[in-house]
Amino acid sequence: MIKSVIFDMDGVLIDSHPVHKKAWVRFLASLGRTVSDQQLDFVLDGRKRNEILTYFLGPLRSEQLAAYGQQKEQFFRGEARQVKMIAGVESFLAEVENAKVPMAVASSGSYSRVHLFLQRPLLRNRFAAVVTGDEVSAGKPDPAIFHKAAEAMGAPRAETLVVEDAVAGVKAAKSAGMWCLGIASNGRAHALREAGADVVAPDFRGLSFSDLCETISASTRQVGPLP
Repeated sequence: MIKSVIFDMDGVLIDSHPVHKKAWVRFLASLGRTVSDQQLDFVLDGRKRNEILTYFLGPLRSEQLAAYGQQKEQFFRGEARQVKMIAGVESFLAEVENAKVPMAVASSGSYSRVHLFLQRPLLRNRFAAVVTGDEVSAGKPDPAIFHKAAEAMGAPRAETLVVEDAVAGVKAAKSAGMWCLGIASNGRAHALREAGADVVAPDFRGLSFSDLCETISASTRQVGPLP
């Protein structure tokens, strides 16, 4: 039985990936750097901002990481109003809420950016815990961020569902001993299944939380509980 749900943010609650990619392109162009679409896929894999900066720019001093991080954030915030909710997520959140199952957010994004979006009316005051990339030393696929979110809710890991859209996030959820729903866009369904997602859907439209719980319960009866 699922007793708590942890949501990633980017690509799960909000459709922010196009704006993120645009912001990274503009930021890197300001430094005289150009990147390919294939390289930009790294941005979508649930990494912390400092990891992305190092990937594109090589080793950087801490003050450089901070300064470049702020510059990239300014590019993103200039486009933030364009970010929409993921299709169907509002009704899914309402169903989980009505089932009295506590929810949390565990995002690799910075504290300021995550809480910026959590002020939106459809998200405000819905989550019992929020953990951001600033609060853990290692990013996904390390499971620390999901451990921290589950502990904040007092939730058993084996009865927690993580909702993720990135391969690194799915791997982190499974390493944490949790169930995982993969939200697959842009043809990533196969990659999320390969990473270990228990159920994969393109978005939340037509996705029932009660049916999802039944699918997971049936899986548990067949293969036994998670280790």
